[in-house]
Amino acid sequence: MKTLLKNAREQKGLKTREVAQLLGIDQALISKFESGTRKPTKDQISKLAQLLEIDYETLMIAWLKEKILYEIGDNEFALKAIKAAQDEIKYNKTVSNLKISTSLEKLLNQIDILKEKLDSYKQFDSYKITQALELEYTFESNRIEGNTLTLRETDLVINEGLTISGKSMREHLEAINHQEAIGFIKDLMSKNNSINERDLLSIHNLILRGIIPEDAGRYRKVQVMITGSTHMPPQPFLVAKEMEDYFIWYEINKNKLHPIILAAEMHERLVTIHPFIDGNGRTSRLIMNLILMQKGYLIANIKGDYENRMQYYQSLETAQNKNNKEDFLMFIAQIEKESLERYISIIAQ
Repeated sequence: MKTLLKNAREQKGLKTREVAQLLGIDQALISKFESGTRKPTKDQISKLAQLLEIDYETLMIAWLKEKILYEIGDNEFALKAIKAAQDEIKYNKTVSNLKISTSLEKLLNQIDILKEKLDSYKQFDSYKITQALELEYTFESNRIEGNTLTLRETDLVINEGLTISGKSMREHLEAINHQEAIGFIKDLMSKNNSINERDLLSIHNLILRGIIPEDAGRYRKVQVMITGSTHMPPQPFLVAKEMEDYFIWYEINKNKLHPIILAAEMHERLVTIHPFIDGNGRTSRLIMNLILMQKGYLIANIKGDYENRMQYYQSLETAQNKNNKEDFLMFIAQIEKESLERYISIIAQ
């Protein structure tokens, strides 16, 4: 930085005294800036860049670099610390750019009021009601992906162990596997641990168990196109890095965002990465609902009928291709609000 300042001053044909007068600071400070024995303030950097016609970004980067080096020096953990700081800055910037609209904020406030009401009814929790809602969730989540079992047939497969004539083995396994995956995330919820890669791969392993066993619980090794979207997920060799960033983002933001926003973000980010050859949608929704349940909310059960399915896909596509997550966040928040309203109305009877 000192070289930048001195060269720029000399090219302008200015003396240190003249620079000091123009900036309204002591001449001795200018000399110290150029010798490296003193660092300008952030405000002084801006004024120096303007006066000496130095690119502001270039000067600011040099200034920040020297501040970092001054603080950490040659400490043995310096490089690891810089890498950790880089990750946090990258993902904090993402969060800072996430602006919640007035409509979404209003909806979140309504959800918070319902959540308080839900908490007051905890003593009346019903195992049968919860079981029925979880069955509905399995039915709807599979229906989104094209499973043709009815709600009644899903019940018979899961709770009676029956096979349904005319339905494929895959459809039977999808119902059984998803219900077991719900049990698994409920167990994780009770432990209240941070979500990690091992748990994610375990959830996916349950989803594809017996269906595509060679890919169950493993990241994909081939490129795929997301159905119904122009978005292309990362190349196979980048998936592991994308997933590493995914969990870093979660750790940084898990206590900063409203639980609904956090859950929806984790869903959208995972399905956009598309780390698996199959089962990405079900796994993403399970991760979303694990977060919601950890925070004391209910399962956000997205319906699999045509209208809801299209709204769901379209809001996801907007988030992926237009970098606008508003529609998707609003959609998930509305689903959770409806789930809370329904549960409270049943339990209050």
